[in-house]
Amino acid sequence: MVDWDRQRSRLADRLRSRVSDEAVLAAIRSVPRHLFVPDEERHSAYADRPLPIGSGQTISAPHMVALMAELLDLSPGDRVLEIGTGCGYHAAVTAELVGPENVYSVEYHAPLADAARETLAATGYGEVSVRVGDGKHGWSEYAPYDRTYLACAAPEFPGPLVDQTRDGGVLLAPLGDGRQRLVRATKRADGTLDRADHGGVRFVPLQ
Repeated sequence: MVDWDRQRSRLADRLRSRVSDEAVLAAIRSVPRHLFVPDEERHSAYADRPLPIGSGQTISAPHMVALMAELLDLSPGDRVLEIGTGCGYHAAVTAELVGPENVYSVEYHAPLADAARETLAATGYGEVSVRVGDGKHGWSEYAPYDRTYLACAAPEFPGPLVDQTRDGGVLLAPLGDGRQRLVRATKRADGTLDRADHGGVRFVPLQ
């Protein structure tokens, strides 16, 4: 019988070389990634690499989820907008840090959104809000957000996402059509962005 708890704990320990935020590592240790991946990929659930989840999409490697959570500097009560729900794993890790009722996620593919809702509910994160839509438009109903991130690559931060992030809030996304860079931006009071580049990445494109 597989000891999933032990595998998850060992994964969190391995990620210490990349991530120092103890709250993020605790979130990685808490969320059962093996329940978010397809059955045929379950044996690789705690390998530190992306896995296919259907509809041409992937679940990000755990180190990338952890790094993004650390860069977002999440605190309990932060309202967070996620673009690209996928299987729901990234949203669950975020929910561990801010509270599931504070996470709003937009997914383009209806089958993935439906499956994510079911898995999130089954794993204790049912208060995460998931809707089907075009991520470029965000989710204005619950704006402004303290933190906004894309789990898919875009050429640039979409304007509506910038508008829906509060002044002083943080946006994080893989940006670029070809070569992608992970960019963290703080929104200034005049609506412009103060950017920092955090290295090359590879994500599926925003649809």
